[in-house]
Amino acid sequence: MSWSNPGLVKNWIAEGAITKYRIVKLGTADGRIAQAGASTDAIVGVAAELDAADGERIDVIHSGIAEVEFGGAVTRGALVTADAQGRAITAAPVAGTNARIVGTAI
Repeated sequence: MSWSNPGLVKNWIAEGAITKYRIVKLGTADGRIAQAGASTDAIVGVAAELDAADGERIDVIHSGIAEVEFGGAVTRGALVTADAQGRAITAAPVAGTNARIVGTAI
């Protein structure tokens, strides 16, 4: 059963390998997207239901409800960001760090 209820979905070119249901960031060139690797990345959405290799096309959910792979226990209602593998983790404030939030765990 799918929990997704996507709003805006855009198709991008993968910059490096991207695993489905992982958080993604803007790539280094226009029209490119990459798997996020830190809470401070320019996070913009979640990869849809297919993996993509470097140079392949991939759909990214930018709004609405998206399925995402978690990197640990996350409580419903928690704000989430990306871990080093692009998985969703609870966003924990750290002094001097600007963590990006991709959404709220439901």
